[in-house]
Amino acid sequence: MSTGGTAMMAHKRLGEILQEMDLVTEAEIDEARRIQKERGGLLGEILIELGYITDKDLLFALGAQSGMEVIDLDEVEVPAEVIEMVPVNYCETYTICPVSFDGKTLVVALADPLNVSVLDDLRFLLNCEVQGAVSTAEAVERAIKKYYAGQTGDSLAEILQELGTEDVLQLEEGGGYSLEDLEKQANSTPVVKLLNLILLQAIKDRASDIHIEPFENELKVRYRIDGVLYEMMPPPAHLAPALASRVKVMAKLDISETRLPQDGRIELNIGGRPVDLRVSTLPTMFGESVVMRILDRSNVSLDLDRIGLRPDEYQILTALLEKPNGIILVTGPTGSGKTTTLYSCLNKINSPVRKIITTEDPVEYDLEGIVQVQINEEIGLTYAECLRSILRQDPDVILVGEIRDLETAQIAIEAALTGHLVLSTLHTNDAPSVVTRMIDLGVPPYLLAATLEAVIAQRLVRTICEECRVEYEPSEEELYELDLSPEAIGDKRFYYGKGCRRCNNSGYKGRMAIFEIMLVGESLKQMIIDGASTGDLREAARREGMRLLRESGLLAIYDGRTTFEEVVKETVLA
Repeated sequence: MSTGGTAMMAHKRLGEILQEMDLVTEAEIDEARRIQKERGGLLGEILIELGYITDKDLLFALGAQSGMEVIDLDEVEVPAEVIEMVPVNYCETYTICPVSFDGKTLVVALADPLNVSVLDDLRFLLNCEVQGAVSTAEAVERAIKKYYAGQTGDSLAEILQELGTEDVLQLEEGGGYSLEDLEKQANSTPVVKLLNLILLQAIKDRASDIHIEPFENELKVRYRIDGVLYEMMPPPAHLAPALASRVKVMAKLDISETRLPQDGRIELNIGGRPVDLRVSTLPTMFGESVVMRILDRSNVSLDLDRIGLRPDEYQILTALLEKPNGIILVTGPTGSGKTTTLYSCLNKINSPVRKIITTEDPVEYDLEGIVQVQINEEIGLTYAECLRSILRQDPDVILVGEIRDLETAQIAIEAALTGHLVLSTLHTNDAPSVVTRMIDLGVPPYLLAATLEAVIAQRLVRTICEECRVEYEPSEEELYELDLSPEAIGDKRFYYGKGCRRCNNSGYKGRMAIFEIMLVGESLKQMIIDGASTGDLREAARREGMRLLRESGLLAIYDGRTTFEEVVKETVLA
């Protein structure tokens, strides 16, 4: 297909393009649209599911819609000098391959024609015009293997050597940097390369956060992986302002403002999947500290079957989610996976017959078919204000990101009393403490007892790396820390990770949640009304079958999934 033909099809609807290409009939498009209206989803994927088009047909149509040429990489011979223009790590991460260069414009084949942000990155990197073309993912991967055989791409050491020390930014008289210098450095090829490498490495290592921290004589870059910070090779300290400025350019923040904190967002498309970066800058004594929270949807399983629930816990939670009204609270410290649990619950019950509305700060993942509202306290859109409006939107299920004050708690209770299922989070150490916390906020015990259905406390523990997992005999000290005796453990087996390349020699790969689920039945409701203490509520809940966080942790150890060290670190003895 020629570029002229695709240009004429640009801006047309996908269905029209597929019809013009004689791939589908109008009746087939109508059938797919009817299914799309019933259950949601992408039109192209529904047509593939129905067997009317193939993956390749859809790719060609998307390319035509984007105004791009469709290229068969297997029929093209790419010159060596064109291959040298784009580093191999870019090609592998973004599933792209350079095709031709006429001295002004580089043509790049994309496996995903919607991933146009990579073209902007390449324009920055190569300082030339870049034009996209479309090919299949398989053809792009074959081309990368063919043309980049044996190459490993730019290493951090090579990029740091390229940066040198000659481009040190000069402080002006007032103690700041000139806007012109900041812009020049932020867009310089080595700085762009360095930040891209930092981002690619972090996403490859499944990091949740990237910290870029300037100190008096050094610049630290650290990744948080499975809840633990790891330091990478430090770039030269003089690059701190340039790196911070580059991040701010990408996040569309004010690069001339270095005295006030700023928050922004970067949207990337890496390896065909969308990745969101939440950016926070903070002025410190030695420059701006930058933290990027990585929200990689593909890195988080939003499936209730896969968040770590044991079979009995899964049954309890699914039964709770079928309740027509009431409040279910998830509690735990920051970073304990509360949002993932709540999103998984919403995914489980999401269907066309249920209206689900969430109010969050921030909205972390887009959930199809669910109305999500972003809190903005600067303009007065608080949880309480938002909840009032949500109740007028005829919802069945409401998710409140966090109950922070009495006003929010009161409206959540009002929603539960008027026939809505309310899910929310709170910060407490365990499940029974939630009752005390809600009463401390000012919620009357009788209202809390009338609406609270369950409290789920959770923690995240690191899981043992499968590649280097070995069996061992725990020491008496380890058993003592968990209040276990050699007789109590009997013939149970224990494991730890000795460390390998796959887990960066940490012995751990990934995390799992452990849970404490307190069901608020009639006896507990009466105890809440009577003002029972947290300890009494805990004992009563245990008598009714509640498993403590520490006990859930022990079961994970017995399953060979985590270690004594992790459970001791994340839980306390009751």
